[in-house]
Amino acid sequence: MPISNHRNAATRWFGRSADLLLPIERRILESARQGTTIARDVNAHFKAQSTVGERLSDRIAEIGGSWSFILSFLGFLVLWVIVNTLLLTRQSFDPYPFIFLNLILSMLAAIQAPIIMMSQNRAAARDRLDASHDYEVNLKAEIEILALHEKFDAIRDAELKQIAETLVRITDRLARLEGAGSSVSNSTLGSPPT
Repeated sequence: MPISNHRNAATRWFGRSADLLLPIERRILESARQGTTIARDVNAHFKAQSTVGERLSDRIAEIGGSWSFILSFLGFLVLWVIVNTLLLTRQSFDPYPFIFLNLILSMLAAIQAPIIMMSQNRAAARDRLDASHDYEVNLKAEIEILALHEKFDAIRDAELKQIAETLVRITDRLARLEGAGSSVSNSTLGSPPT
């Protein structure tokens, strides 16, 4: 239901004039006044603004945090150890302390950690955007509910006023009828029977 007077609505619902409202509150109040929706797909909006590098970091973090990656990497480590200790006992390219494997794992961790942190930062930014959008939607819903309450109260007050006026008219008629009826019954009681 559109809100007709946004200045009064701002004072009534936000406790301050429309000029002192935050931009987000003004936008929500204007949306309520126009009767438009403010819901939007935040994830689609966030994806549309992301760069190739950001999408790549999200994908790498998604793969690196999956069970398939953990199990395949565990399989790679077991295979590395078996190849270098059992199969290539004399000509192994990375003998027992597995120094080359440690170097590879260190480089992987050095590259993967910042990528995962970038992805977590983006997830936190997306969460903040979600929270802001949820606040907007909840505030608009609250304003609409308050407006509905006011409308129902106005309808109820008008109906109660109409009922009160009808009761006054009925009481007046009843009093007139009783007055007319008592004068008729007094005149009939006072006269002798025929």
